[in-house]
Amino acid sequence: MNPQLIKIESSPDLVDQVYRSLLDAISDGSLAPGARIMQEDIAEQLAVSRQPVLQALRLLKKDGFVLDAPGRGVLVAPLDVGWLVHIYQVRSALDALAARLAARARYQVDPKLISQGRAAARAGKVKAMMAADVQFHAGIYAASGNPLIAQSAQLHWQHIRRAMGAVLQVSTMRESIWDEHAAMAEAIGRGDENAAEALTRQHGEDASRNLAGLLTSALMRQPQGERS
Repeated sequence: MNPQLIKIESSPDLVDQVYRSLLDAISDGSLAPGARIMQEDIAEQLAVSRQPVLQALRLLKKDGFVLDAPGRGVLVAPLDVGWLVHIYQVRSALDALAARLAARARYQVDPKLISQGRAAARAGKVKAMMAADVQFHAGIYAASGNPLIAQSAQLHWQHIRRAMGAVLQVSTMRESIWDEHAAMAEAIGRGDENAAEALTRQHGEDASRNLAGLLTSALMRQPQGERS
């Protein structure tokens, strides 16, 4: 079954557009781990030539999202549970620092963002949930006043986004995530640095533990020959 990719217009930044279109499909599960990607199929779906697709696939391979495949095309890389847990450990530390600094500034999270996140969770809209999550944390990074936090988090953000997409597709705790976000936002808004840091760190640790459990369980359910 072909993923539903959105056609894009030709531009000088075409390779980046193809890269992001494919990465979106990998992150939201439209292109699942182990799925074969054929250059000519993607070029046809996106209405572009094969050259930008080839370059985009090379970038995805360099970044660890696709692997060489026997025969033609490439395969979507499996999710590496151990590596993602390590990434989440770093992210938790960065987010906790950002929350403490944002609380010092008494940053007020827009209540509409919390409402949008809850609505997306109730509707099971994975892309909307990820977008709201990105916006929530990006606001806290900006409010921290330390630009190195966002820059450091960005290094591994796409892998976290992919892991988030995998978890949100099957998790029964979608709405509780936004309960946690709301508690974090309240602590930050009232300027409680210790609570903001503790809640945010716990949020990251819970996400890491849930991720590891869900992905390990999914891996164990796979037939032996399909495991990486």
